[in-house]
Amino acid sequence: MKASPLQTLKRKIVSQKEAVRIASKLRKRGLVIVTTNGTFDLLHSGHVDSLVRAKSLGDVLMVGVNSDASVRRYKGPTRPIVEAKERALMVAALECVDYVFIFSSDTPIPWIHTLRPHIHAKGSDRAIEQIVEKTAVDHVGGKIILLPHTGRRSTTKLIERIRNGQRSKKPESR
Repeated sequence: MKASPLQTLKRKIVSQKEAVRIASKLRKRGLVIVTTNGTFDLLHSGHVDSLVRAKSLGDVLMVGVNSDASVRRYKGPTRPIVEAKERALMVAALECVDYVFIFSSDTPIPWIHTLRPHIHAKGSDRAIEQIVEKTAVDHVGGKIILLPHTGRRSTTKLIERIRNGQRSKKPESR
């Protein structure tokens, strides 16, 4: 019997340990592994743009999604809005994403050491010197690639607009 689309989609969501095993197999096959990470609390077009660009940098895109506890430590007690399993499912639904895993550490440093990506993609909203995982990526022989970032697309700003009862700033074009 054929798997349902949702079952197929859920196969893209793996444990952190399984992500490391998969990456090892793919590396042996000569594939370029790209990673990125984030909260992805309210998925928006900025996330989609970054993930599509990240995928274009290699063969396989593996996305680390912060656990609920790590989001609360980083962004405060009112976040996340959406629980980690649901956020992972939404990210996995994107065609450009090959695998998703949830991680509980405050930074991606622990899993970068074990997953060993060739490329770790980050938004260019910060300088490369400010990216905490840079040393870990360098240590495993990978490189950090900064992706274009637009300040207009932000979950925090989106939440503020919702709380203030504001609509989208641009009217729909027909």
